[in-house]
Amino acid sequence: MSPDTVAIIGFLVLFALMLLRVPVGMAMGLVGVSGYAYLSGGAPALKLVGLTSMRTVTDYQFGVIPMFLLMGAFVSHSGVSRELFRAANTFIGHRRGGLGLATILSCGGFAAISGSSVATAATFSTVAYPEMRRYGYPQSFATGVIAAGGTLGAMLPPSTVLAVYGLITQQDIGKLFMAGILPGILAMSMYLTTIAVICRVKPDLLPIAPKAPWSERLAGLRDVWAPLLLFVFVIGGLYGGIFTPTEAGGVGAGGAFLLGVLRGRLGRSEIRASLLQATRTAAAVFTVLIGALLFGYFLTITQVPQTVTEFLTSLGIGRYGVLALIMLMYLVLGCLMDAMAMIILTVPIIFPVVTQLGFDPIWFGVIIVMTVELGLIHPPVGMNVFVIKSVVQDVTFSSIFKGVLPFIATDILRLVILIAFPVIALWLPGRM
Repeated sequence: MSPDTVAIIGFLVLFALMLLRVPVGMAMGLVGVSGYAYLSGGAPALKLVGLTSMRTVTDYQFGVIPMFLLMGAFVSHSGVSRELFRAANTFIGHRRGGLGLATILSCGGFAAISGSSVATAATFSTVAYPEMRRYGYPQSFATGVIAAGGTLGAMLPPSTVLAVYGLITQQDIGKLFMAGILPGILAMSMYLTTIAVICRVKPDLLPIAPKAPWSERLAGLRDVWAPLLLFVFVIGGLYGGIFTPTEAGGVGAGGAFLLGVLRGRLGRSEIRASLLQATRTAAAVFTVLIGALLFGYFLTITQVPQTVTEFLTSLGIGRYGVLALIMLMYLVLGCLMDAMAMIILTVPIIFPVVTQLGFDPIWFGVIIVMTVELGLIHPPVGMNVFVIKSVVQDVTFSSIFKGVLPFIATDILRLVILIAFPVIALWLPGRM
């Protein structure tokens, strides 16, 4: 068989395995090794498995992933999410829709430290949802706000998805983190504006909570100094060139541990749970990474990236037309797999097209991560929606999707803005 035919069969087998619920990393590794063995021989394929696995788990650059995962686990188990929500709630919770505004702000603060969309959505399903329901907020609105706020985890640094994109494409992870800051702030601002518009259009939909006294407000502010200090220290060190991304991850994990212990928020059980959570998540990520690298070698010898590049650039629809097709593909894939799997599976194929068309790779990373995150909340399937449903048992999928629709419209508008004005993503990296 020709390499093109082998590549097509490989993709068909890969998607069949995924539909059979074989883990994505295992499926990609199996198809990659089998295809490589068919085209190049069994001995080189088996040698490739050992070399790729060892190089991935021992590479210094790849250490950025477990370090930031550990930092996020320490922060999550030290109760920072509740502190952030309480601080935001005391200042703006008394406004109409104020609990929704507080949820977005606290999701952004938590996401800026944890770096995980799914963790943010799951955490605030237990923190913010009960409060909103206690004051009479509709189920659809409450869950929709949490689902949308959770997507901030992949944009605001330290973002695991952006780090993986940088590792795959050999881009500067520090610059990618910086590139996500202004788009992340823009996302928060537009979500807050969306809630304000809902309050204006339907003033009776969202109630008003009691106004907190200044003593509670000041107490809330005293609780958020630790996560704020940690974020400024890690990101400031990255921006100033003091730390490499891997060093920043280590400093962040160590700082989160010390702050949690010194404030009495991390006991022996919390530390153990944090270490187990970070280890399990890192193992899952590295499994997918190794599988993707093996699949990438298979794609290289079949010349799939070159074929896809030639096909898309010859369509005659212009580079922004090709970009629109790529983004549409990611929205469809959002119904089939999670954000990390999408990035790892598709970027090796799509990235040569992007560079051929002259798009900035740092800007493209922000655009693609933002599009992938939109896939986490759009119907008929959204990972964040499933996470919220697993935590909040008494809500239906239709209610969550109904609440998240205004934020999906906001996300699409935000994508248009970032495509029209790339400087929003490139201004901070250009000053490093």
